Amino acid sequence: MSKVLFAHSYFYHFDPKQWRFKQPYPPLATILAASVIRESGFNVALFDTNLREGHDQLNDFLRNEHPQYFVIYDDSFNYLTKMCLTKMREAAFEMSKVASKFGCTVIVASSDAADHYEKYFPHSVDFVIKGEGEETLRELLITLDARKDPAVVAGIVYRRRGKTIVNSVRTLIKNLDELPLPAWDLVDVDAYRKIWKKHHGYFSLNVATTRGCPFKCNWCAKPIYGNRYTSRSPANVVKEIEYLLEIFSPDHLWFCDDIFGLKPGWVQQFSALLNARSIRIRYKIQSRVDLLCDDGVVDALANSGAETVWVGAESGSQKILDAMDKGTSIAQIHEASDRLRSRNIKVAYFLQFGYSGETKEDIEETIAMVLKSMPDEVGISVSYPLPGTKFYENVKDQLKEKRNWSDSDDLAMMFESTFSTAYYRQLHRYVHSMYRKHKGYLAIKKLMADPLRLNYRDIRNGLATAYYIPSTFAHAVKLRKLETV
Repeated sequence: MSKVLFAHSYFYHFDPKQWRFKQPYPPLATILAASVIRESGFNVALFDTNLREGHDQLNDFLRNEHPQYFVIYDDSFNYLTKMCLTKMREAAFEMSKVASKFGCTVIVASSDAADHYEKYFPHSVDFVIKGEGEETLRELLITLDARKDPAVVAGIVYRRRGKTIVNSVRTLIKNLDELPLPAWDLVDVDAYRKIWKKHHGYFSLNVATTRGCPFKCNWCAKPIYGNRYTSRSPANVVKEIEYLLEIFSPDHLWFCDDIFGLKPGWVQQFSALLNARSIRIRYKIQSRVDLLCDDGVVDALANSGAETVWVGAESGSQKILDAMDKGTSIAQIHEASDRLRSRNIKVAYFLQFGYSGETKEDIEETIAMVLKSMPDEVGISVSYPLPGTKFYENVKDQLKEKRNWSDSDDLAMMFESTFSTAYYRQLHRYVHSMYRKHKGYLAIKKLMADPLRLNYRDIRNGLATAYYIPSTFAHAVKLRKLETV
């Protein structure tokens, strides 16, 4: 059968903040789709853009591989792709035009293309996939290869005689265990390993155990899987982990689900299977604070090797959490943090500033929550309206000319927020500085109480206080000046 060259549109080099972290993960959804297509009889290859400085080598790939189809299939398991960053969109446009010149039929499956397909067609894109992509792509390729009419393929958008055709919605896959393992052989895993080992001393790989999210946070984009939550079985996940450990020997895993282990009893079954097979792993996940407050969940996470849990704390203001339809409370944030720490699991907070109606008092409540709980890590962003969300509908009449960030550190306010973009960018620096200063205080307090318990991290945090005291003061001064701008 025909040859399909897969790519995706995320370049770590185009996103300075993420490249600075030096924590790249292979494009998991891309190689899973490639595995499905290969299983259907097509020849597949991968142009992995993650670690490339640009798409210059695509010409050589196309010349050497001679594909009939060029598929930009973004890694929907990586939250960075949901941001629909313009640098990545422009890269997708350029790659599409190059592939078209080589005679390829160009197909794009991404959050951005699903939201903005009309922007893609003028750049040599023939088909856009909306929703879950594997079965849609498989049917589309088989249909095109047989020279049949794509009008019968659910889940695609295309142009015909100057008119945009949006086909019916495809039903989501019900049994994720039926999917093959991702095509890891297409990835230069050693290139990822070298970066991780050099900068962090260990190597991490990514695994997805679920799809979708049933909760209704009104700012969270769900253009691929919607509000439905589907889970692989614990046995199926453990099978993949055994494969990864045998072939690649990762030191650590990132379970890149929106919510890990939501299905009642899933984490307990997963933990039992790992222990029964004497599999020892270290991993990080994303979860919700209300789920972590359920009895037995944190214990099962600890027993299965959980090292870090990221939670969407978002705000220290209950008013803002309620406005977001978050469905969690400040009390649950603190309780979940305490439960995790009691089992020596690190807790990390995602924080979001700038939501509609947020006041200075709400911001102060969020900072107070962070300093009281002192999570092990914080990730700070600002509210970002994406099509398809209730939040977007609420603010769409306020949107300015700029409607997407250029990269993940952009932090531009694209609607009528309480403060300016400059204020929130400065707030980002201030909160990080305040947080690190407080960490230093705690390290010094620990030194005074029991010097023998100190470790390298404590010493470093304590010494850093000398920098963060004046830094925090300087950021606070700039922030006050921007309050009235």
